[in-house]
Amino acid sequence: MPFSISTFSAPPGAIPLCSNVRRFPHCSYHIAPNRLRSRRASNFCQIFHGLRLWISESLSLLQHDGKSGQTQKFKTIKNHKGDEFEKPFEETSSQAQQVPEAVLKSNLSSDSNSERTKISTHPAASENLQSDAPDSSGSSGSLPQSLMSNRIIGDKEVPSLCIAVIGATGELATRKIFPALFALYYSGFLPENVGIFGYSRKNITDEELRSIISATLTCRIDHQQNCSDKMDAFLSRTFHVNGGYDNNKGMSKLNFLMEQIERYSEANRIFYLSVPQNALLDVALSLSSKAQTKKGWNRVIIEKPFGFDMKSSHFLTKSLLSQFEENQIYRIDHLLGKNLIENLTVLRFANLVFQPLWSRTFISSVQVILSEELGVQTKRFLDGGGIIGDIVHSHILQTIALLAMEPPISLDGEAIRNEKVKLLRSIRPLEPSDVVLGQYKSSAKDKVDLFLDDLTPTYFAGALYIDNARWDGVPFLIKSGLGLIKHCVEIRIQFRQVPGNIYREHIGYNSASTTNEIILRDVPEEAILVRVNNKVPGLGLRLDSPELNLLYKDKYNVDVPDSYEHLLLDVIDGDSHLFMRSDELAVAWNILTPILNEIKENNIKPELYEFGGRGPIGAYYLWAKHGVRWVEE
Repeated sequence: MPFSISTFSAPPGAIPLCSNVRRFPHCSYHIAPNRLRSRRASNFCQIFHGLRLWISESLSLLQHDGKSGQTQKFKTIKNHKGDEFEKPFEETSSQAQQVPEAVLKSNLSSDSNSERTKISTHPAASENLQSDAPDSSGSSGSLPQSLMSNRIIGDKEVPSLCIAVIGATGELATRKIFPALFALYYSGFLPENVGIFGYSRKNITDEELRSIISATLTCRIDHQQNCSDKMDAFLSRTFHVNGGYDNNKGMSKLNFLMEQIERYSEANRIFYLSVPQNALLDVALSLSSKAQTKKGWNRVIIEKPFGFDMKSSHFLTKSLLSQFEENQIYRIDHLLGKNLIENLTVLRFANLVFQPLWSRTFISSVQVILSEELGVQTKRFLDGGGIIGDIVHSHILQTIALLAMEPPISLDGEAIRNEKVKLLRSIRPLEPSDVVLGQYKSSAKDKVDLFLDDLTPTYFAGALYIDNARWDGVPFLIKSGLGLIKHCVEIRIQFRQVPGNIYREHIGYNSASTTNEIILRDVPEEAILVRVNNKVPGLGLRLDSPELNLLYKDKYNVDVPDSYEHLLLDVIDGDSHLFMRSDELAVAWNILTPILNEIKENNIKPELYEFGGRGPIGAYYLWAKHGVRWVEE
C-alpha cells in the first residue's frame, strides 16, 4: 500500500548516527537540486537514513530475542557465585589424563553415544539461543560499544573474526596460544575488529583472565614500538566465558557474546580445542550445534594425540566428521610450524641445483633426528604408544612426507596433502627387526615424571623404506627420544660416494666421513649446512670435509616467530598443508600398527637407557645394519 515518508519519524538519536551520508551515497544524487532546496534535501536524507537504521536494528533485536528489550542485546554473562568446581576443565595435553582405549572401545559400541554425535542439518534441529542466552538479571554489564561497531573500508564492511580458546587457563593456552595470538595482533595479521574469548570452567572475571594472560605476553625486539598500547588494545578485546559443566549452555553463552561483536557483518570463527582427549568429543559436539556462525566460515583446531592407535583414531575421526566438514578441521602439531619444515619444500622445488639430486641415484640415506634434553615432562606418554603416538606418528612421518613427496601441481594445501598421502601409502609397514625402543631410567633427583608403564617407550629408532621409483632402497632412519644428553632437531641427507673417485687414496680409511651431506637444523642453531670435500691450504695434498653454513642468526637480523604463530596464521588464511587430513591419519597409523601390536602382545620391550645419556645401544647397531654412518648429536 502506498505511504508517505513524512508520516514516519525516526527514533531519538537516529539522525546523528546517520549524519554521515557517504555511507548511503545514492541519496545525495537521487534528490535533484532543481526539485528540492538543499536544506530540505538534507533533512529528508537524515530522516530516511534514521528510519533505515531504526528498522534494521529493530528487526535484528526482534530476531535475536523477541521478549527482551534493546538493552539485553548488549549484556554479558555474569559468573554465578555458586558455580564452584573441584578441579579445572582446562588440563593441557601435557598434564591431562588421557582417555583410555577401553573408553574409546565402549564408545564404539554405545548406541546412545553414537546417537548423540548425529547432528541434523535441518534448521529446526538447533535449539533457539533465546532459551540459553543470559537474562538481564544475570548480566555483569555490557561489552564496550567500540567493540561492536563494524569496520568499513570504502563501502564494504570488513568481516569480523572471533577466536575462542577452549581450556583458556591451561598451561598450553597461557604459555603458547594467547602469546601467539597477541604476536599476530601487534604484527597486523589479525583484523582490528577481532574478538578473543577464553572459555573455561573457572569462575573468573574478564580482568582476572587478562591478568593471567598479560604475564606471558611479550613483544619481539623488532616490534617494540607502541608495545604497551598494542598489549592494552589486545587485552581489551579478550573476554572470559564461564562454560560450567554443561557445554551446551556454555557454548550458547559463547555464541551470544560473539554475536555482540559481529553484529550484522560477515562473521568468521576459529575454535581452538585445548582440552584433554576425554573431553574432546563432548566439546566438539556442543560447539557444532551451539556456537557455529552462519554468516561466514567456522574452523576448529584440534591438538594431538589424534587417537592412540588405528581403532581409536578411526573413532575420533568418524565422530568429528559427523559434526564438521573435513576442510573445517585443523589437526595441529606445533613442531610442523618450525621454519625448518616450511623450508623443506622451498629447498627442493625452488633450487635447480638440488632438484636432479633428490632421488635414490644420488642420495644414500636420510636421517630425521629429534632428541629432547633433561627436564622434559612426560605425562603425555602415559599411554602404551608413548613417543610413537606423540612424535613419530605426526611430526616424523609428516617431515618425511614433505621431504620425499613428488612435486605438487601448486602450493594449494590440498595439492600438497594429496602428494603427502601418496608418499605415505608407499612406506612399508614397520617390522620389529627394524625398530629399537627405549625407556629412560631415572631417580627422584632427576625431577621428572616416574609414572611410566613398563612398556611405554620414551625413545624410538626405526628404519623406513619407501617403495616407489624415486626412493627404492634408500633407508629413512628415525631417531627420537626424551631425556637425552641434549636437544637436537635436524635432518641429514647423506649422498653416495663419488664413483671412481681419483682422490680416494688421499681420503684415508674412513671414506664415509667424506661423503657430501645437506644438514637442515632447527636446534641448537637454525641453519642450513652443506658438507663438501676441500683441499687443506698448504703444501701437499690433504682433503678435509668442512661445512659451508648459512646461520639464520647471522644472515637474517629478525626474530624467528614461534611455531604457534605460524600455524595459527595458516588457519586464519585457510592454508591446510601443514595439518593432517583424515586419510593421512589413517595411513600413518597403518605404518606404525605392527609395532604397536607387538608392544601390546609383549613381544617387544623397550631397552633401558640412562637419563641424560645418548639413548639405547641397540640404535647404534640398527644404523650399522642399514649401512648408515652414526652421527653424535
